[in-house]
Amino acid sequence: MKTESERLFGELRRLSPKVTGGLLRMRQEAYRDGAVPAKYKLLAALALSVAIRCEACIRAYVKMAYEKGITQAELIEFLEVAMTVQGCPGEEWALKAYAAFQECAQGAEPTAGRTCCTHQAP
Repeated sequence: MKTESERLFGELRRLSPKVTGGLLRMRQEAYRDGAVPAKYKLLAALALSVAIRCEACIRAYVKMAYEKGITQAELIEFLEVAMTVQGCPGEEWALKAYAAFQECAQGAEPTAGRTCCTHQAP
């Protein structure tokens, strides 16, 4: 059974097929394996999300990268880059990413904070 959000998204996508869902289509292309493996693209997006301080994006990218098989060591190195760019605030936001990774590693969905752009193609 679809959630109310999924139902509304499907309806909006039918009414606005060229625009609604565009981000999903961009993600499918941008985060595919290519010259650079998908997991590294997702880790780069995660580092950018830490830098722009978007908790919802952080949680979404951690989950997607985890599903692509990132290791804790890979996560830490990308978080180190984000912290280096952001300084002290970067450390605070990197902690959110690390917490989300730990939740994934324990088999749980990253739960704290809101979710971001989780719509799936119909």
